[in-house]
Amino acid sequence: MGRLFGTDGVRGVANADLTAELALGLSVAAAHVLAEVGTFEGHRPVAVVGRDPRASGEFLEAAVVAGLASAGVDVLRVGVLPTPAVAYLTGALGADLGVMLSASHNPMPDNGVKFFARGGHKLADELEDRIEKTYHGHAAGQPWDRPTGAGVGRVRDYAEGLDTYVAHLVGVLPNRLDGLKIVVDAAHGAASRVSPEAFIRAGAEVITIGGDPDGLNINDGCGSTHLGPLRAAVVEHGADLGVAHDGDADRCLAVDATGAEVDGDQILAILALAMREAGTLRQDTVAVTVMSNLGFKLAMEREGIEMVQTAVGDRYVLEAMKVHGFALGGEQSGHVIVLDHATTGDGTLAGLLLAARVAATGRPLADLAGVMERLPQVMVNVSDVDRSRVASEPRLQRAVCDAEEELGTTGRVLLRPSGTEPLVRVMVEAADIEHARTVAGRLADVVKTTLG
Repeated sequence: MGRLFGTDGVRGVANADLTAELALGLSVAAAHVLAEVGTFEGHRPVAVVGRDPRASGEFLEAAVVAGLASAGVDVLRVGVLPTPAVAYLTGALGADLGVMLSASHNPMPDNGVKFFARGGHKLADELEDRIEKTYHGHAAGQPWDRPTGAGVGRVRDYAEGLDTYVAHLVGVLPNRLDGLKIVVDAAHGAASRVSPEAFIRAGAEVITIGGDPDGLNINDGCGSTHLGPLRAAVVEHGADLGVAHDGDADRCLAVDATGAEVDGDQILAILALAMREAGTLRQDTVAVTVMSNLGFKLAMEREGIEMVQTAVGDRYVLEAMKVHGFALGGEQSGHVIVLDHATTGDGTLAGLLLAARVAATGRPLADLAGVMERLPQVMVNVSDVDRSRVASEPRLQRAVCDAEEELGTTGRVLLRPSGTEPLVRVMVEAADIEHARTVAGRLADVVKTTLG
């Protein structure tokens, strides 16, 4: 039996892998485990539940709410809001648990369940393991201890969530955005109302695209996974910059006034310099993953800023930040964590802070992004393979070693199974893009023939 929890909650095709029964059972299991570890001790427990606008989120939300209430947990249903909004509200409202229903950047048929602990932090691995074990125990026939009468949870809508979250975002900005024209691509996702509203309240002139979710069009040819529409809109409207979110808005990528991409590494580099200038970059260090471009490392070394690398996944970046007391971290994919203002990656906050730096310096985004030069990087996703055997196949390990020897000090290779999708990712960096493509293609072929 495979592990239910991946690097970002439990995900799968809604109503196939991720069923209403599974969502309900996981919610009850989470309530029981948190009760066992003392989270609910001495008070009536409260959970915040939100979702992105996927059609399947409607029945999955109902299942989660039913599961929590049946376990004696009161529920504040905040509706369609970004993942970082649910995390923030979990902390701000003093809730014991947060639940977000989203599959982030994945296609519309997928969905996921993500739990937050008290304070809005992601659950520790050991708690996820206990929840999964408890769930499987119940599925095998172990009965639940069910409250009755006044002991069952009560459910109410919390419509104030959007305003509370947007006010928080605007309130933490170092300066206003007056005079900037910004295009926001909300990916027809959870930030379709939040992100444009936040930029407008901060003083920017906003053009919104990808802001009309219908339950079926999330991430469909738009957002951070498809920057073409954003590039075109920025150029068409003569905007200063554009920002793109994914379906649950825990990511942000940007484009400059010419339509050129500004990725997560560049956003982190810009914010690192701004925070050091403001005296808020604790230990002058940024936490990033092994996927960060080599150009980021070289730029930070040149600027006298330290870099700590973690495994891929914003949860591991966050863990390093909390352990060492760092203020800034993130991923090339656009997860940017500013720990003084958020407990997880927050795409709207990252976009606002990036725009605030443009406004404060009067420099174009392209100029600010020039702090680092991205080395050519090629990513090949190999599907329909057994990703569990990546680290154990000798032929594959030999191919990686040969590639690393061929690239020498001018590049690197990273081979890893995806934590959220049934893929093996092959990443190659090299001084020359064609060389990177050749090596990546060769390695992808080995992955396919070895693990297929």
